[in-house]
Amino acid sequence: MKIAIVGTGYVGLVTGTCFAEMGVDVTCVDIDKKKIESLRKGIIPIYENGLEEMVIRNQKAGRLHFISDLTECINDVSVIFSAVGTPPDEDGSADLKYVIEVARTIGRNMTKHQLIVTKSTVPVGTAMLVKNAVQEELDKRGLDLEFDVASNPEFLKEGAAIKDFMSPDRVVVGVETERAKELLTKLYRPFLLNNFRVIFMDIPSAEMTKYAANAMLATRISFMNDVANLCEIVGADVNMVRKGIGSDSRIGNKFLYPGCGYGGSCFPKDVKALIRTAKKYGYDMQVLRAVEDVNNRQKELLYEKLLTHYSGDIKGKTIAIWGLSFKPETDDIREAPSLVLIEKLIEAGCSVKTFDPVAMKETKHRLAQTPFANKIHFASDMYDATVNADALFVVTEWKEFRLPSWEVIKKAMKTAVIFDGRNIYEQTDLEGSDIKYYCIGK
Repeated sequence: MKIAIVGTGYVGLVTGTCFAEMGVDVTCVDIDKKKIESLRKGIIPIYENGLEEMVIRNQKAGRLHFISDLTECINDVSVIFSAVGTPPDEDGSADLKYVIEVARTIGRNMTKHQLIVTKSTVPVGTAMLVKNAVQEELDKRGLDLEFDVASNPEFLKEGAAIKDFMSPDRVVVGVETERAKELLTKLYRPFLLNNFRVIFMDIPSAEMTKYAANAMLATRISFMNDVANLCEIVGADVNMVRKGIGSDSRIGNKFLYPGCGYGGSCFPKDVKALIRTAKKYGYDMQVLRAVEDVNNRQKELLYEKLLTHYSGDIKGKTIAIWGLSFKPETDDIREAPSLVLIEKLIEAGCSVKTFDPVAMKETKHRLAQTPFANKIHFASDMYDATVNADALFVVTEWKEFRLPSWEVIKKAMKTAVIFDGRNIYEQTDLEGSDIKYYCIGK
């Protein structure tokens, strides 16, 4: 089977590479010619463990191709996945201009039956917009060609995306016809030989499933952060509470870890988009508005703790930050709590020293055009970041941060005080070290 993937961002590149790994002939398309040239050379624009080797291997095997013009392959493939970006508009709704442009390109150039599958995260009703856009272009050409649309939302975790794709716990597919169902069943069967779990449904339900899943996970995080903040006030230990409620089979223990807020390309954007979609139809998502409010507040929590510790006098202080990416095993800093903290610290007159195992390059690029671009020191390693620091913020729970040398840290820092935004340490770890320790929910 030959397929095309339009868009070589996180979702598109992982999807195309994994399909190629299973023997599918895949052509990845992106209008960014520089990116395409880099991918042809095996240079990967994102950090995802194992992806670079897989891309190079499948290119050499002749199963993975990169081009910048969809029209070059459009009539050689039977399925076209649209995995282009859907950035949020100012009002929080998903911007669908790239999705619709892909649909129009297909309609202007197709000469045979095509199955057009939306892989991007899109609001309910997008498949109908895609269908209408393709049909409009066919009508302009005076052609009566059959085509199908489908929705196949992704559920990839950054840092474990290849594993998630190659061994999915479920594949959600929204279709309108048996022909579309048969094509996608054939495409996904190799991944699910031992546990064939493709969940077929109508297209609007598939589109909603993606948003609902991410909104539920974001809700669990914000709920636990709210509980953690109350635990601090009343003298409870949120870790004990988490274990207590997580042992309930109706609740489970996943996504119950308190911290300094969620970020990334999915949760913040999808929560906003679902709120906006509901508003469009005259419904108020009260729970999700609260989820968003709690998360925005949580991203400032370490800063507030710093202010309290120093009685508001932080001007001129040097603050070290461990972790820039929104989660470990990725260089993605979109909506990361670290960015909020950096901005607030610099506005307060602090000096900032940071270290992240993989996300410093992306952070430098992201902050290049900001007023504080030249006010951040990117350290050579985690200990270098703590030299002469008045406080250390632990923002991302990278494995290499989990068992540091407290002796080295105490000697390096001007004032040994740690604000643990991910609760990766225990107070007992620091007993006898004279290091002041703050975490969340204790």
